[in-house]
Amino acid sequence: MKLARFFLTGVFFGIVLTKAEAVSWYRIYEMFHFQSFHMFGIIGTALFTGIIGLQIIKKKKLKDYNGFPIKIIEKERGFWRYIIGGAMFGLGWALVGSCPGPIFILLGTGTYAIAVVLLGALLGTYIYGLLKDYLPH
Repeated sequence: MKLARFFLTGVFFGIVLTKAEAVSWYRIYEMFHFQSFHMFGIIGTALFTGIIGLQIIKKKKLKDYNGFPIKIIEKERGFWRYIIGGAMFGLGWALVGSCPGPIFILLGTGTYAIAVVLLGALLGTYIYGLLKDYLPH
């Protein structure tokens, strides 16, 4: 029951993203063709909110839901791995018309063809897990 609030928050967030048309294939298509600011505004808002949220967590030394301090591990500096990884993520997003989060929202709205995308994402994640020790990081 302790996790019910997280489930309900996720349902609410899914409804908000659906109503904001953030899961719309057409809105994603417009974004990748630079025809609309809609998705860039949503992504920019999420980025800004994340930056502010992380700063609040760091400054106030907030704790997680179990009462343990939240530890934010600094990432290694790098350039090419983020460029290559971001390009792969963006290409997948453009080809499929959905990023990973909305896949579950689309399933919830009854778009069952997206299950193929979910299986592909899970398979890709599994293969990366098998190969990660052999890849340059």
